[in-house]
Amino acid sequence: MNKGEATRQTILERATALASQVGLSGLTIGGLADDLGLSKSGLFAHFRSKDALQVQVLEYAAALFIDEVIKPALRAPRGEPRIRALFARLLIWPEHNDLPGGCPIMAASVELDDRPGPARDALVSQQKDWLDTLATLVRVAIEEGHFHKRVEPAQFAFELYAIDFAYHHSLRLLRDPNAVRRAQAAFEALLASAKV
Repeated sequence: MNKGEATRQTILERATALASQVGLSGLTIGGLADDLGLSKSGLFAHFRSKDALQVQVLEYAAALFIDEVIKPALRAPRGEPRIRALFARLLIWPEHNDLPGGCPIMAASVELDDRPGPARDALVSQQKDWLDTLATLVRVAIEEGHFHKRVEPAQFAFELYAIDFAYHHSLRLLRDPNAVRRAQAAFEALLASAKV
């Protein structure tokens, strides 16, 4: 990695951590430059616009999520064990050390839901890919005989996605001490419904 790439990596790490606390709209090139002790023009050379910065922060956060949640889960055996491993990783993701304000993707999902633009477009694409990934894991669980053939993969993915959102909201916003237990109970009910 050359010096320019290393600087860009440092900028994205800090920008993503800040976005987890102030949201994408609170992230500015000037504020980020001040925070990093860089010139605004130097930072602008890396991103060219606030829109580009926001999109790249979302891409960086998604890459972190893939590395911390999806890839480790894919090492588990196919089918239900892999879905269980993925869910276990989802439970620890909101407390990721590099993201002091929680998952910036979750926050951006609320922040950008009605705001058109490049960041929203990137986020929508990421979330559709995530739902497709979940549905694929369900199809594999059906093929492995772990889930009943009548299970609709897209519906299961939707419900698991909903559990994840509720868990994150309960844990981060409501500070519910029972958030993990409730999420696990909802997940076990979802798995049970797929096996009936």
